[in-house]
Amino acid sequence: MVLFELTLALLLVAVLLAGVARRLGVPYPPFLAAAGAAIGFLPFAPTITIEPDLALALFIAPVLLDAAFDTSPRDIRRYAWPIASLALVAVVLTTAAVAFVGQKIAGLPLAAAIALGAIVAPPDAAAASAVLSQFRPPRRLLAIMQGETLLNDATALVIYRMAVTAATGSFMLASDGPVFVLLAVASVAAGYLLGRLYIVATAPVHDAPSGTILQFVGTFGVWLLAERIGLSAIITMVVYAMTLAQRAPSRMPARNRVSSYSVWETAVFVLNVLAFLIMGLQARPILAGLSKEHLLEALALAIAVLATVTAVRIMWVLASGAAQRSLRRSQQTKSAFRGDVLISWCGVRGLVTLATAFALPAGFPGRDPIVLSAFFVVLGTLVLQGLTLKPLLRLLRFEEDRSVEDDVSRGRVVVLQAALDSLEGDDSIAAKVMRKQYLAARGVAEDAANPQASTDYDELRLRAVKHQREALYRLRASGTIGDEAFHRLEEEIDWAELDAAPAGRFQPLTT
Repeated sequence: MVLFELTLALLLVAVLLAGVARRLGVPYPPFLAAAGAAIGFLPFAPTITIEPDLALALFIAPVLLDAAFDTSPRDIRRYAWPIASLALVAVVLTTAAVAFVGQKIAGLPLAAAIALGAIVAPPDAAAASAVLSQFRPPRRLLAIMQGETLLNDATALVIYRMAVTAATGSFMLASDGPVFVLLAVASVAAGYLLGRLYIVATAPVHDAPSGTILQFVGTFGVWLLAERIGLSAIITMVVYAMTLAQRAPSRMPARNRVSSYSVWETAVFVLNVLAFLIMGLQARPILAGLSKEHLLEALALAIAVLATVTAVRIMWVLASGAAQRSLRRSQQTKSAFRGDVLISWCGVRGLVTLATAFALPAGFPGRDPIVLSAFFVVLGTLVLQGLTLKPLLRLLRFEEDRSVEDDVSRGRVVVLQAALDSLEGDDSIAAKVMRKQYLAARGVAEDAANPQASTDYDELRLRAVKHQREALYRLRASGTIGDEAFHRLEEEIDWAELDAAPAGRFQPLTT
């Protein structure tokens, strides 16, 4: 009962802190991290234990699916090199550097030191993106960081699994390494097949509550299945989510999509809050269990790890950016350098770091200093980098980027024309009214006060919506517009469909 009451209180505090953060124009995670740590040191704070494997499934699976669903394959292809540089090379370099520090300062065994490096290596750009989107920096930078956030988790968690296996059992790179590669390939195939299977299996479901529940069941089910059969759950989940993102929209009723988006946004927020709460509650028993000598050593390790992850990212981003511009002889040196500076400072660690640290087995070598270091890195990067992004953006003075708005404008012209084409040859009074509305680019909003005017009118509007959807899907499939523009236009069409088919009157024809 105490835990339930504490969770409710923290959720209320989180809403208040999120409101304060929006007022200040800063990301809310730093406030949540500080609140979680403070609660952990209160005298009445309870001790919470959670199964390590459950921590990954509960906190990582939904967040990964949410991030992967919003990731644009077009942007990944377009910015493949910088994304790969950050998601692969930077993660490996950070892991190696932190492992070296862990061995030298804390005397961690090699496998445990590598596990520590893998835990703190992947940044989470969600907090940074929340600030960056307010200032409209170049879309290229946001796309690179979004792609990095999705793919670096896979890289880090593969290394993490190998290190944990080596520390708690027997692992030989020469013999077991190829097995991990094969499992990674199998995970990609499994993610794609499970995504297609989910789409087919849930096609008959049209009510929003059942559809949303099945989304959560599918998400956790895919993760648990991958874990049970020995695949990489992280890779399987990423491919599964991207498969759904590309293929499910054309099959999902608009009402289900509008409902599920709001539910998922809330669920991800709650998971972030609970993760910071649980990690904050771990700080006090960890510190209490360390002797004064070991405590000073653990704090020295935490500070050194924070400095290492920050320095490695800055040096790698600036060095690789300079090398790339030199090879390509880029003329936009000043603008590109400003972009590198911004990306190098967006190394905020978040939920993945917390959950993987907490998922370490109870008897893992050096578990307490590793968990303490992970929490210190998350809290340090959230405060140090998260709260200084806004002044940094002002200092860099990027020109406002309107590429997404341009995509939306181009897409809107096409989808409106598709609606007009669907009315071609129809000389009824309702068709003439609709045609005039589309030509004026006002959609169906003028008739929203009387959505039940006539069944014929509703049928015409739904026919137009159906053609708009088909045109929009072709635009994304051909790469004419990006996924962010696609989702904005999709939302507009969803609301137009819901307006044309009031709840409880008749089902949309597009389903």
